[in-house]
Amino acid sequence: MPSYEELRELLDPATTVLLTVECQQGVVGPDSALPELAREARASGALCRVARLVAAAHESGVQVMHAIAERRPDGRGANDNARLFRAAERLPVQQLAGSTAVRVAPPVEVAAEDLVVRRLHGLSPLAGTDVDALLRNLGCRTLVVTGVSANVAIPNAVFDAVNRGYTAVVPRDAIAGVPPDYTPAMIRNTLALVATITTTDDVLACLERSRPVRRA
Repeated sequence: MPSYEELRELLDPATTVLLTVECQQGVVGPDSALPELAREARASGALCRVARLVAAAHESGVQVMHAIAERRPDGRGANDNARLFRAAERLPVQQLAGSTAVRVAPPVEVAAEDLVVRRLHGLSPLAGTDVDALLRNLGCRTLVVTGVSANVAIPNAVFDAVNRGYTAVVPRDAIAGVPPDYTPAMIRNTLALVATITTTDDVLACLERSRPVRRA
């Protein structure tokens, strides 16, 4: 893992964006379409750590972006070229545009200045969405990736970020996947090769030092 000084240099609030991936009620909420993943996100503490990171980002001036996966009620434009997509069509809870399922799930809070980016297709929060263009317009150099799942969307986000020239930072305890032992193995053998791996507490410590001083 990086030293505190190295991590703090990466997490300059002016050039850092915190991305939450699919932290939506239909994925990690109590009525999730994927109850095993939702249980792991909550039981592991990952979702609460995402909420802490979002709150700290709001305080320190780091831009927050929420990546949401959804589909139209008629399914128009959605993928059907993988087993994952076909299985999702049969789930009892659908991530329908405008529904409760695609709202950011508590305890993560969405501030007025946050950006919420929704996608109707694919596996990646970046590829084929507005995320990359928004990051460039924001002057982003470092993308902090949090959320779910470590199985699909998180590695997609990290690889796409690196391919587009961003430095990816992954707080290892603020992502979740299934089964529980898959996430640390994937981090160790895959993400650690391309991203800066750290912890929620270390990111929070850097953001705390970056927080503007409030004058009485």
